[in-house]
Amino acid sequence: MKLSQLVFKSMLKNIRHYYLYFFALIFSVTLYFSFETLQYNPSVIEATTRSGSASAGFGAATYMLYAIVLVFVLYANHLFIRRRSKEIGLYQLIGMTKGLVIRLIVLENIVIFAGSVVIGMGIGLLSSRLFAMILLKVLNFEAVVKMTFRSEAVVSTALMFGLLLVIILIQMAWMVHRTTLLALFNQSKQTDEKVKRFSLLNMVMGVIGLALIAYGYYKSTILFSAESGGDLFTNMLLILATTIGGTFLVFRFSVAFVLNIFRSRKQGHLSLGDVLALTPIMHRMKSNSKSLTLITVMTAFSLAITTLSYISYYSSQATAEQEVPGDYIAVNGNETAFLGALDEQGISYQTEAIHLEQIEIDNADFLPDYLVETMNGQTISTSYVVSLADYTRFYPELVLKNDEIVVTSYNGFSAKFAAIDPGKQMKVFIAGEQSQKVIKAVHEDAILSWRLTSSAPVFVVNDAVFEQIKVANTAANVRVPYIVQTAIQIDETQMNAHQQQIENLYKTTNANLLKEGSKLSSQEAVKQDNLNLFGTTIFVTAFLGLAFLLATGSILYFKQMSEADEEAASYTILRKIGFTEQEVLRGIMLKQLFNFGVPLLIGLLHSYFAVKSGWFMFGTELVTPLVITMSLYIAMYIVFAILTINYYKKIIKQAL
Repeated sequence: MKLSQLVFKSMLKNIRHYYLYFFALIFSVTLYFSFETLQYNPSVIEATTRSGSASAGFGAATYMLYAIVLVFVLYANHLFIRRRSKEIGLYQLIGMTKGLVIRLIVLENIVIFAGSVVIGMGIGLLSSRLFAMILLKVLNFEAVVKMTFRSEAVVSTALMFGLLLVIILIQMAWMVHRTTLLALFNQSKQTDEKVKRFSLLNMVMGVIGLALIAYGYYKSTILFSAESGGDLFTNMLLILATTIGGTFLVFRFSVAFVLNIFRSRKQGHLSLGDVLALTPIMHRMKSNSKSLTLITVMTAFSLAITTLSYISYYSSQATAEQEVPGDYIAVNGNETAFLGALDEQGISYQTEAIHLEQIEIDNADFLPDYLVETMNGQTISTSYVVSLADYTRFYPELVLKNDEIVVTSYNGFSAKFAAIDPGKQMKVFIAGEQSQKVIKAVHEDAILSWRLTSSAPVFVVNDAVFEQIKVANTAANVRVPYIVQTAIQIDETQMNAHQQQIENLYKTTNANLLKEGSKLSSQEAVKQDNLNLFGTTIFVTAFLGLAFLLATGSILYFKQMSEADEEAASYTILRKIGFTEQEVLRGIMLKQLFNFGVPLLIGLLHSYFAVKSGWFMFGTELVTPLVITMSLYIAMYIVFAILTINYYKKIIKQAL
């Protein structure tokens, strides 16, 4: 028999083993080719033109996606070889040399890879149009999406998976070359070392694992506060190390410790569910701890990145309202031409002016002590101040005395990092003369355009103090860059009826103002820029998150399939002694509740504390994006758990 004939006969005979590996490869090629093709779609290129970082983001995501695919396929290949180890041993037993066996495996993999790449590209070509439609929907961009086929995507996919084939062939050749014949026959039957007794050291290590995670969570809650008291990068590395290390110790020792306590309390009276769920988990925990830690960390990482990106996208409108607190913002009277154009078109509007002056404040009154020390006494900064008369439109009932001051437009990172508490004293310098003020209130609402303040707080004083500041600044020849901000508010009905017309007037006016070194600010333009930037980001991160999720879920699924095949003989014995299919299945379901539920639960906790520590740097809304992304991940894990249980059900049915 020729080697080529043996290859095809072997593949036909082992179709039940190949389909798993074949699926993993097709799935990987489909994801990669879809993402590559997406970057060359004309509609996508047009929609992402305004985002200068879009192409760089796609490029970086391509490498991350390939890394995910590499790990996923290597793991699937490892399981594939392990399930075929006995067959490889038989080939050597009948006289085939290891070199000939390696040639057989090489030919098989070339055929599998060629078929997978062709099928995966076909599916990827179809799915890329769907992904392009989703991206344009996220970007709020209207366009007809056409199916795009580019030779660049084909070449890139072929090269990447050709390289992956070489890596896999080296992996398989190395495994066959270094493994003895006896080991090949016994490899599929190998199990983890059984837990004979649970020592005090194991208990201590389990408690240490829980303590490390708790410490990492605590440090994340104070990461951006004055209590952190150290270098941000160092604290982040510390959180990462303690959380990952603690997760490994939890899976390696803490889980077995808890299950051992539960089993001890049973005093030997174990139910069938206990035997099928608790005992296999404890016996396999030594080897499973690494894979479960990896899966948990990957889940937490992808979920955190996806959530933070979604927070940015979800908060696009709120962020635009903070940056431009009005439909249009003008400074120093630059709105005249725009308002004149609106009048000519009969478009009604309202204007609200805020007059500005500048004061100097001492930041040492509310900055963390360790940060003040690093500033070497340079804690004085210049800030804008507005009068109570202009501010009462936001807070009509607010009353201020001469020695009182209100802090407003104070939110985001600054408010978390250096909190200002009402009731504290604050040093204010008016034309060089020091004055002590009491902080009456702190408000988050933005009242000035971001390009005026650059996220710095704005201060409110009563009218008498404001006039005093104005007179003092004039006498001291203090130049205030912006003396008045005008917010232009257009009626919603008018805006909807004349949206394109108003937009054209804005662009024309701004083109003339830019020649003079000034411009109007448009809330809608900022919102669209945010949607373009954050929309591309959320799509890329969501795509990678999907790849992470499907890879981790598939790894768990493949691993459980392998365990089900190994435990098939045990199910046969249980059925023969009288246990029903439903009784055996209940124990299996408890086991899957742990295998899928515990990594998911810990991953959700990790991602929650990671997101909670710095979400305010990405947007204004936390709860809704977090709930949506977590719900999607939970749903996908449930799907994989159901698929696993169905596979076990098939194995149990075949037991008799």
